[in-house]
Amino acid sequence: MALEVIGAGLGRTGTMSLKVALEQLGLGPCHHMTELPKHPERWPLWEEFFEGGPVDWNAVFDGYKSTVDAPSCFVYRELAEFYPDAKIILTVRDPESWFESTLRTIAAPGYREKLAATPIGKLTAGMTSYQVRKRAGASSGDDARKLQDKDSMIAGYHAHNAEVRRVIAPERLLEYEVKQGWEPLCTFLGVPIPDRPFPHANEQGKWQSILPMVSRM
Repeated sequence: MALEVIGAGLGRTGTMSLKVALEQLGLGPCHHMTELPKHPERWPLWEEFFEGGPVDWNAVFDGYKSTVDAPSCFVYRELAEFYPDAKIILTVRDPESWFESTLRTIAAPGYREKLAATPIGKLTAGMTSYQVRKRAGASSGDDARKLQDKDSMIAGYHAHNAEVRRVIAPERLLEYEVKQGWEPLCTFLGVPIPDRPFPHANEQGKWQSILPMVSRM
C-alpha cells in the first residue's frame, strides 16, 4: 500500500485533527506520532534511518494510506520522492500560538527526559537529533531545553515551512489551517465534502497519553 497523503506540517499544527479528517475521507489508517507505540517492531527501522542507514519506507508505513506529524514531517522530502504520486499537506498556524502549544506538550519541561527513559526513548532521541540537524523546529545542539527557546523555535518553524514551499511543487502542495474546515482539503484531494462537522481533535490529550502508554510496555 503506497502512501497517498504526506503531512509536512510540524507537530502542534492541527495534525491530529488532520489525521482524523483523512481517515473519515477514506485515506486511513493515517500514521501519526501516537501510532508509534502500537508498532514497536518498526522502531528499529526508524532508528536505523536516524542513524544514517537505509530504510524501507514501505515496511515503515505498511498498512497506512497517509501520514502526518512526527516523525514523518521531518522526512517529508524523502517520502515525497519515494511516493511520487502522493499529495503533500503543510499544516500551519499562528507561530506564537504554535510555540505556546509546544510548551504544553512536546516541549514541556521534563517531557523529553521522561520519554527518553521509556522503551521508545532511543527512537525519540534519534528523531530529536535528526530534527535538530535539519533545523526544523529546534536550534543547534541536542539539549532538550533548546525546545523551550521561543526565538529559536519560531525561527525553526518558519525555516521548515519555507523549505517545504521551496521543495514541493505548488500543484502538489496544500498549505492548510485546520480551521478552514473541509472545503480546501476535499478540493485538493478530489473527494466529496462529508456531511458532518470537521473534526477538531484534542491533540494535547493524545500527546499526554503517549508517555504512560510506552511506560507500560
